[in-house]
Amino acid sequence: MKTKLKSFSLLTGSILLMAVGIYFFKFSNNFTFGGITGLAVLVAKTGLMSASDFTFIMNMVLLLIGFIVIGKGFGLMTAYCSILLSVTLSLLERIMPLAQPLTDQPMLELIFAIALPSIASAILFNMGASSGGTDILAMIVKKYTSFNIGNALLASDIVITALGFLMFDIKTGLYSVLGLAVRSLMIDNVIESLNLSKYFNVVCKNPEPICDFIVQKLNRSATTLQGTGAFSGEYRYIIFTALNRHQAVKLRNFIKTQEPGAFILISNTSEIIGKGFHYV
Repeated sequence: MKTKLKSFSLLTGSILLMAVGIYFFKFSNNFTFGGITGLAVLVAKTGLMSASDFTFIMNMVLLLIGFIVIGKGFGLMTAYCSILLSVTLSLLERIMPLAQPLTDQPMLELIFAIALPSIASAILFNMGASSGGTDILAMIVKKYTSFNIGNALLASDIVITALGFLMFDIKTGLYSVLGLAVRSLMIDNVIESLNLSKYFNVVCKNPEPICDFIVQKLNRSATTLQGTGAFSGEYRYIIFTALNRHQAVKLRNFIKTQEPGAFILISNTSEIIGKGFHYV
C-alpha cells in the first residue's frame, strides 16, 4: 500500500507539473510543439474553442478509443494521467484565465514550457506511464501494424510545429521549432539521469571485507572472480557490483580506507535490469 501510494503521488505530482508548464507557458505563448497540446494551440487560434477544452475533448476521445481497441492491455496509469491532465487544464482555464503571457520574456517562458512538461514526461515514462494523447494512437498502431510509429509521431509534430509559422508570426514559429528540437533531448537526458547507477569493477587482494560491506551495509550483492595480472603475474580477485549513486560514494570511500592499493573502475550506466533495479 505504501508503494502504491508513493507511485500515485508521483504520478499526480508529475501531471500537475506538466499542466502548469503547458497552461501558463505553452498555451499563453502559442507554442505549437508537442502532439495534442500543440494542435490545441492551433485550434484555439481559429476561435472554435479554447486550447484547454480541445485538449480535454481529444484526450477523452482517444482514451475511449484506447479502451475499446486495446482493451485490458490499456494502461490504467496512462488513463489516470490523461484524465487528470485534461481536467487540470480545464480547471486552470476557468480559475485562472490568461489573456497574455506571464512575462514579456518569451525565451524565459519557452524554457519553462519545455522543462516542466519534459521533466514530468520523463518521470511518467520511467514509471511505465504517459500523459495519453498521441501516445494512445501509438499504442493502437503498434498493436495492429509494424509501422514505425515513432517516426510518424515525429513527422506529425513537425507538421503541427510548422503550421505555427502560418497561424502566428515567424518569431513564435521559430520558438516552437526550438522547443520541438530541445524537448526530446531533454526527456531522454532526464530519464537517463533518473536511472543513473554506478557499475564497479574492483581488482583487489582481499575481497571478503569489501563483499561484506556491500552485502551487510549497502544491502546489495556482488560477483567475484579470480584473475591474474598480465604484468605482475600475481593472483587477484575481481569484484563486480552495481549500486546507486549514494551507495557508490560509500563503497568508494570504504575501499580507499580498507584496501588503498585496490584498482577501481567505476562506470555510469542507466540500463540495469534485474533484482533491485528494473525488470523487463
